[in-house]
Amino acid sequence: AFWAAFAKLQASVLAGDPERTRAQQAADWPNLCRYKAANATLARGARPRAVFMGDSITDNWVRGDPVLFTNGVVGRGIGGQTSPQMLARFRQDVVALRPRVVHIMAGTNDIAGNTGATTLQDFQQNILAMIDLARVNDIAVVVGAIPPSRKLFWRDDLDPRPQIREWNEWLRNLAFGRGLTFVDYGMVLADPDGGMRADLGNDGVHPNRLGYARMR
Repeated sequence: AFWAAFAKLQASVLAGDPERTRAQQAADWPNLCRYKAANATLARGARPRAVFMGDSITDNWVRGDPVLFTNGVVGRGIGGQTSPQMLARFRQDVVALRPRVVHIMAGTNDIAGNTGATTLQDFQQNILAMIDLARVNDIAVVVGAIPPSRKLFWRDDLDPRPQIREWNEWLRNLAFGRGLTFVDYGMVLADPDGGMRADLGNDGVHPNRLGYARMR
């Protein structure tokens, strides 16, 4: 019953309600308010081992595999977000928490154009800026690949697979070139056509509990 409700949640609220999203962005574009209170509490405690920065795939991960997000592992994903929004809240939601490691996973919503048309160069600059902020503050960086998807359900006109391949290749080369850790989630989530395996996701974009278990 829990996982049935979780799948329904993924397909509705966390996947993005356009009217709700527009209203929220008008008031607080990067959604700095989402974790402000939780951050204040964490700042008074022990230094986190790791912070996971991302969009709904990271946001859902906390719900889909709650055991992973214990013992100093903190989730800071927000559904529908793009890399510029993550960059705008990176100092508050990552740097200020003083983690040893940050896991950065972004790109699905950039490709979808959630906050406007985004080029590979735009994406690159945002990712590089987050990495630079982390490293200058002595935070190790793990770069997560954009998870596989053959169709973004809120963008029926778009096949994201070519861009996902291109952007992930850039992320891989960046990580290897800078001595960062790169995690290729496509290795455990993708079907032969480059989409997400049907048994590992609920909507072709977001992993289910089996998908998250493989990502772990």
